[in-house]
Amino acid sequence: MSLARLRERLEAAATDPELRRLGPGLQASLRLENGGDALVLRLDAGEPLFLATDAPADIVLAAAPEAWDQALASPPPPRFHAFTAFAIANPDFTLTGDPLQIARARPVLERLFEQVAASEPAPATEVPRDLRQVASRYHRLETAEGPCDLFVESAGSGVPILFLHTAGADARQFHGQLADIGLGRSWRMIAPDMPFHGRSMPPMGWRGEPYRLNAARYLGWCVAIIEQIAGDKVVVAGGSMGAAMALLLAAERPDLVAGVVAIEPPFQSKGRRNPYQHHVGIHAGLHNSSFVRGLMSPTSPLDQRRRAAWIYSQGAPEIYSGDLAFYSEEFDGALIAPRIDTKRTPVALLCGTYDYSATPEDGQKLAALMPGAALRVMDGLGHFPMCENPDLFRPHLVAALDHIAA
Repeated sequence: MSLARLRERLEAAATDPELRRLGPGLQASLRLENGGDALVLRLDAGEPLFLATDAPADIVLAAAPEAWDQALASPPPPRFHAFTAFAIANPDFTLTGDPLQIARARPVLERLFEQVAASEPAPATEVPRDLRQVASRYHRLETAEGPCDLFVESAGSGVPILFLHTAGADARQFHGQLADIGLGRSWRMIAPDMPFHGRSMPPMGWRGEPYRLNAARYLGWCVAIIEQIAGDKVVVAGGSMGAAMALLLAAERPDLVAGVVAIEPPFQSKGRRNPYQHHVGIHAGLHNSSFVRGLMSPTSPLDQRRRAAWIYSQGAPEIYSGDLAFYSEEFDGALIAPRIDTKRTPVALLCGTYDYSATPEDGQKLAALMPGAALRVMDGLGHFPMCENPDLFRPHLVAALDHIAA
């Protein structure tokens, strides 16, 4: 394959106004190699400009023609759909250059290749929602670190579901479920912003030291929420980091858990932390929101993907990286899953095909260690199915809740 089709897509993407928002002050050049062919672009201030093919470049992304063909497919297969997927999860691509410069250019590069991979939205049945049914208030939560004013959103009535957000995010990820009129008829949905996240401040005993999440700290928060706010056994529905905690709660405190819906659960999700998620030389709001953007499906609606990434642009310093200390470095599904008795605590695992952080293969490994667990592979969904495409996600969530209820 020549790079003609790739150049055509990039030229169309160059007029995108979002690039200017993502690249203020950027000075970088990119070389795309395809065997003996190449394209070179300047990316200054988020405005792509093609240069001569022999021009020097700060960043080089190389792949064989067959790999570029897959990246240009509609839709592209998983791991061929996003710049960060190329960089950290696809061995068919080679990325070279100064890591600091790559981190600075990541927001622009992620948006550029998001447009290269543009695909028709996956069909889904539109779900009746009304965000006005969501109530919110602060609760005084007593924790081992001291009292914390925890922001909690809730909706509906019935059996309580505790929604646990992903690393570095907050409960806004679950607005699609909290606003779901049908779900609200059967379930009392509870979605907190964890301490340090979103609208919840740090516990009052925090002294400003570096933030690191570990299993004991996170478990203590969740036990306190269940005992002091939910007041009953809960179905724990967590995404990513929240899925890891849902499994840990089922292993450590089955007396508090009526069931688990693990949304994009990791097995051993190593390598998700990098030094530029919290670095004085990097705009964390731009970098971290783009770092997660490539984890979403190219067939999820673009406006929903933007909203999902928007949450990450607003995280406090170091919180995303500190959460990944638990998710990516400490949690080990090989140790936790065998401790769960699915006859006592039913488990459903929901895995999106475009998620390269917690893959369907990870779900299969977890299910093999938990006989009786239900595994659903969600075609056309990525790492944030509850907010990147809540309509397509809904039937999978309902099936998981039916499994627990049965």
